[in-house]
Amino acid sequence: MKREFILNLNELDEITKILPQEGVIILKGDLASGKTTLVKAIAKARGIDSDVTSPTFSVMQGYENNVFHYDIFQNGFEGILKNGLFENFFEEGLHLVEWGDDELEDMLKKFNIAYVKILITPHERGRKYEVFGA
Repeated sequence: MKREFILNLNELDEITKILPQEGVIILKGDLASGKTTLVKAIAKARGIDSDVTSPTFSVMQGYENNVFHYDIFQNGFEGILKNGLFENFFEEGLHLVEWGDDELEDMLKKFNIAYVKILITPHERGRKYEVFGA
């Protein structure tokens, strides 16, 4: 199933309402497309007051309420494997993965781990969010 939204920053709560509370959400888009901004909106919707930043160099950051934020820009899915983080996806919680790639999707499918993919692109009225699987 595919859903599409065109939203400004102050409208991101619309998309957070339809996203799953658990499982994996893969965020795809070019640099500065708004992946981390969407993660911040999702965290806020989940009641997280912590400062949410992209874990580019640490790969994974955990927050309260079982929310986990991954950034695999540097090494792709290999970075998840090298750091022993794939096992985390079997744990309860919401796993938000910036720069998720086809290899990650293939492994999630192989192990029957539920996931949603969001493709973010610039749009003249904000950003376009194509949500697959929600």
